[in-house]
Amino acid sequence: MKQPIVGYHRDAENHWVAELACGHNQHVRHDPPFVSRPWVTTSEGRQSMRGHTLECVKCDRGCESDR
Repeated sequence: MKQPIVGYHRDAENHWVAELACGHNQHVRHDPPFVSRPWVTTSEGRQSMRGHTLECVKCDRGCESDR
């Protein structure tokens, strides 16, 4: 299920995590060549992706909110 990004925070290992409207969190790493998300490396890039939707596997599984 697609869910929009509403915010970001860093995890204990300093990786960026997207906060989704559904209450779930999802890591958003830039880890070429496996995952190309250069927008995650800058504040401007992250802000430009607010509202963009990501596939939320936790919603698909019926998981409880992460918050």
